[in-house]
Amino acid sequence: MSLLFEPIQIRGQIIRNRLFVSPMCQYSATGGDGIPTNWHMVHLGSRAVGGAGLVMFEATAVSPEGRITPQDLGLWADEHVQGFAKIAEFITEQGSTPAIQLAHAGRKSSHDVPWAGNANLDNKTGGWRPVAPSQIPYDERSSIPHELGIHEIEKLKRSFGEAARRAVDAGIKVIELHFAHGYLICEFMSPLSNTRTDEYGGNFINRIRLPREIVDTVRKTIPDNMPLFVRLSCTEYVEGGWGIEDSVLLANELKQNGVDLIDCSSGGNSPDQRMEIYPGYQVGFAEQIRSATGVLTGAVGLITDPHQAESILVSGQSDVILMGREMLRNPYWPLYAEHTLDASNRGWSNQYLRAAPN
Repeated sequence: MSLLFEPIQIRGQIIRNRLFVSPMCQYSATGGDGIPTNWHMVHLGSRAVGGAGLVMFEATAVSPEGRITPQDLGLWADEHVQGFAKIAEFITEQGSTPAIQLAHAGRKSSHDVPWAGNANLDNKTGGWRPVAPSQIPYDERSSIPHELGIHEIEKLKRSFGEAARRAVDAGIKVIELHFAHGYLICEFMSPLSNTRTDEYGGNFINRIRLPREIVDTVRKTIPDNMPLFVRLSCTEYVEGGWGIEDSVLLANELKQNGVDLIDCSSGGNSPDQRMEIYPGYQVGFAEQIRSATGVLTGAVGLITDPHQAESILVSGQSDVILMGREMLRNPYWPLYAEHTLDASNRGWSNQYLRAAPN
């Protein structure tokens, strides 16, 4: 059997294969209430039917002002749980593991949906004032965010813990914390977006204080046998910004705090980033963190071919593969990849067996 389709155990969770569906924003919660819709059921459910080992809900806001758009999912209230529970139950019934990414968009919040232009929204257009570690806008077109005070940071940490509790109540089996792509926690980590002079700013130890405290809060909230992932932007691609060396140091700290896997992405915190994109361009970050810290890592970034994915695992560059856009194009990609690598149709549902390749 190919390594890609071998089960992996992380804490108490046995995941049927090492091909995970990345969290991908759908901007499809209607009415601004954060509740999943039929779209989310079909979107996520089809990828569970499609054979993925783990299927992750998109970035889900821990507070209303933590949404990228008013159409984002949320887990800031108990009323949200039922909508997530129905989808998590279906994912589980298909043999996949339901997961969720908990997030706060920080200074990149309060935007219109991408297909409507992605414009900044204010109070008059259905938006709100973004929050951030410092009053530094993302770019010249963005509004100046409100700088979070200490009491607001304490509330934020509680919000992550409460959202994690609701995720457990919804039957979700894995939690990922979104510390990447220029969203709030990433903003605290970077010297480009954090110019605070209190205990949450300045030197490296202070700038990683909040992510470590959030991990502690969530780890104490969820069951001991529940896996906890963190997504990092391993580099900002900007001179003087956050880099892979910082990510290695942070990953080692997070491992001590109970994080089981680092989902290794990059970029997103500065419009000045300069990056070269090619198949597997972020895999080296996963390899470096895995080698230096011993923590499990997930590789992402233009991974589209079954042999490419298998090679990444076999060579020891990462422990799992997370796929995004390719899974949007073909939710049944895992089934075809399994047949390509193992000449097997094990993952096909009974209802679809008559269409399986010979």
